[in-house]
Order: sequence, then C-alpha cells, then structure tokens
Amino acid sequence: MIIQLTGKVNYPLTLDPGVWIFDDRKVEWDNAFEHNTDKLFSEQNSDDELKKTQERWSREVYQQKLDPPINKSISRFERNKILEGTYVMPLKPFLENAEIHEDAAAAVLTSSEGDQEITISQLHDGYFLFAREGKPLKEDGPVYFYFGDGSNKDTPIKGVNKITIK
Repeated sequence: MIIQLTGKVNYPLTLDPGVWIFDDRKVEWDNAFEHNTDKLFSEQNSDDELKKTQERWSREVYQQKLDPPINKSISRFERNKILEGTYVMPLKPFLENAEIHEDAAAAVLTSSEGDQEITISQLHDGYFLFAREGKPLKEDGPVYFYFGDGSNKDTPIKGVNKITIK
C-alpha cells in the first residue's frame, strides 16, 4: 500500500498513506475543495506551527525539570474523530520535497485502471483520498486522485500506486 514518486525529480519518494491519518497536513473531505483551501491551509499551518513550537518548547523545559517526556499530543476525543473521518492529503508538500525538474512536462498516474497523464500543475494542486470513515482504501486503493478544483469528485482516478514525472 505504498506509492512511488519517480522520474524527473531530484529525490524519488516512497509515500505511505497508512501513516497519513495522524499527519497534520491532511484535510477533511468536506473542506478539501473550497476555493481558498491552499491559502487557508498555509495560514493555518503557519499559525498552528508557531503555537505548537511554543507549546512544545514550554513542555520540554517543564518536563525536563519534573518528569520524563510523555506523548499526550492527541486527546481521546480527537483520536476518535480522526479514526471516523474521511480525509485527503494535498500533494504539494511531497512534490516540493521531491524537487521536480524544471523541464518536466507531465505526470503519469499508474493505477489499477491504467495509466493517466495529467499536467504538473494538476498534480501539484491535487489530492489523494486515503481514508474513508477512518479506514484505508483497501479494495481499490491505496489512494484515489482528485483534481484540486474538485472537477472529478464523482469519477476519481482510483488505485493510484505510482507517479512518474516525465
């Protein structure tokens, strides 16, 4: 249940959607295709990251004085909510880490339905659906690809298991 990102990239990646359920970059299905998602996502992340960093620093200093570190970052309520939700993962952070070559013209999504070629821009703005009601997509997964504008909400590219940058 992994996805290979290869081709014209500086750093080929192996993506594991099985661990994304607890990733802070995931987006709830209901919020994924709103028009300002990218702006909202980046603003939330920058504010959240600053707050999290401050809290982590305070906890580390406090715990070093009193207790050994204990991971209590997710409450029981949050964990239950996460394990019941439907989520997509934006591809933008992974593509930035892979560093796509400037001369790349397209991306080929290899899936159980065959190969489909899309533009780099479509890939960059796209999402992978990786969990429905908190469960991984086992039958026709590991992921479904959705365009960032939601134009294929009813007909996603199912069973994507490889991305090749051409």
